[in-house]
Amino acid sequence: WAHILGPISPPLLSLQVSCLCGSAPCLLCGCCPSAKNSTISRLLFTFFLFLGTLVSIIMIIPDVEKELHKLPGFCEGSGSLLGVQTHVDCSSFLGHKAVYRMGFAMAAFFCLFAVVMVCVRSSKDPRAAVQNGFWFFKFLVLVGITVGAFYIPDGAFTSVWFYFGVIGSFLFILIQLILLIDFAHSWSQLWLHNASESNAKGWYAALCTVTFIFYAASIAAIALLYVYYTKPEGCTEGKVLISINLILCLIVSAVSILPKIQEAQPHSGLLQASLITLYTIYVTWSALANVPTQNCNPTLLVRNSTSSATATELPTTWWDAPSIVGLVIFILCTLFISIRSSDHPQVNKLMLTEEGGAGAGAGAGEAAEPGVHRAYDNEQDGVSYNYTFFHLCLLLASLYIMMTLTNWYRPDESLQVLKSPWTAVWVKICSSWAGLLLYLWTLVAPLVLPDRDFS
Repeated sequence: WAHILGPISPPLLSLQVSCLCGSAPCLLCGCCPSAKNSTISRLLFTFFLFLGTLVSIIMIIPDVEKELHKLPGFCEGSGSLLGVQTHVDCSSFLGHKAVYRMGFAMAAFFCLFAVVMVCVRSSKDPRAAVQNGFWFFKFLVLVGITVGAFYIPDGAFTSVWFYFGVIGSFLFILIQLILLIDFAHSWSQLWLHNASESNAKGWYAALCTVTFIFYAASIAAIALLYVYYTKPEGCTEGKVLISINLILCLIVSAVSILPKIQEAQPHSGLLQASLITLYTIYVTWSALANVPTQNCNPTLLVRNSTSSATATELPTTWWDAPSIVGLVIFILCTLFISIRSSDHPQVNKLMLTEEGGAGAGAGAGEAAEPGVHRAYDNEQDGVSYNYTFFHLCLLLASLYIMMTLTNWYRPDESLQVLKSPWTAVWVKICSSWAGLLLYLWTLVAPLVLPDRDFS
């Protein structure tokens, strides 16, 4: 360490080493405002996820992908597919393979911490020190798992891991929908509260304007989906899926303003319905972008390793429009999970968080000291979030971003051609239906269960 860090005094050297191996407060104590120890820990774990995402994006860039074959043993070797020994030439999907390995490494990393942190109740538990500290060693563990993942032999791994990614992505889309519904309700309540407090018509005007913009964008998007992803003759699946989701969005919008619903939930309205509608149309668009029929999907990419398809072959890149939007939503939702708890007790109970954080008052005095920049321990009496559930959310997020960056494509049985399966289409469509049903339940639940508190 002395050779690396140079001639530093022993106390300063000790401080540097403790910042690498110690707790979250040491890492950010002098460069940020006072913050909760739990929040900083979540942000640092999220940083690891974003770092892995950045590496995956770099690896799938065509110019970088071409150089991956230089990695020892990465593209050559024999594997076993469904019990049959076969020689695998992965030159046709090097970037795809690299993203899968990186996704596996991140998922394994967060799965490890999810298991280790089971039933941690407060920061007094010795395992809480592992959750909130030893960041340098955590980084080494992630790097080690990543290096090992690149030595996983080809064959059944890619085919099997694809279905793990599909299941994990479906669950993460549901988490995104829960967060989106909660955000929409909080947004509407905040603006209506401001309007009632100040008696200003500007808040109502803003509410109506945003709602109009969301619905206008949804209508325009539906029209474009009919134009580009359907044909006058054929493409029946696309027409049916777009029409079903359009009808469902109209139903939830109408239900949200029914007198009975308004009486049970005065803050319910078209703002929430318009935001859910816009997100549903995005999921529908993303699903149609995976329809494996070139005539009905102008964004479909086909890539194989045959010698005849070299000059005109389109590169398999992730930066089509649905994937870019998906990446932005992924970043926002992951930060949402890491930074804040919900304003609604029901959502906090579902997401295993506590409003305001347990033990928040313990560190409030320290945070209020003038001129002091530190991260204080707000979990002495109890954790402010469930450690295991948080890592499971990041595990699902790593699978979701893995599928997003690979466009939900998978190699065929010969591992020579990347193609988009119908599985991806139906998973996304089913997730959109599940989200609409979930939002509909938030509207009718106070009527169905009048004895429960849904405030």
